[in-house]
Amino acid sequence: MGNAYGFFEIPSTTAAISALDIMCKTANVEFVTWEKKLGGRLVTVIIRGDVSDVKQAIEAASQKAIKKPAATVVIANPHEEVIKLVKKSASRLTNISTAWNDEME
Repeated sequence: MGNAYGFFEIPSTTAAISALDIMCKTANVEFVTWEKKLGGRLVTVIIRGDVSDVKQAIEAASQKAIKKPAATVVIANPHEEVIKLVKKSASRLTNISTAWNDEME
C-alpha cells in the first residue's frame, strides 16, 4: 500500500461509515483508523494508499457522502511524527477490537 494518508472529517458516525465505504469502493485505499470527538458528532476517518488513489477516494467521498465533510486533507510522504500519531490512534482501535473479540468468545 502507498505512503499517502487521507484525513476525512465529517459530522456523525453514520456519515463517516458511509464515507469510508465510498472511499474504499472508489479507489485502492485501506482504512487505517478513526477518531471520534464530541460524542461521535465529529469523526475523522484516516485512509492510506498511493497519492492518486487517496486523492480520488477523498474527492469521491466529498461529493457523494450523506453529509458534507468538515475538512479533508491528503498528505503525500507524511513526516515521521505524523505517522507516529496515526499509529498511536490505530493502536487504540486495535486494543479495543482485541478486547471486544475476547469478550465475544
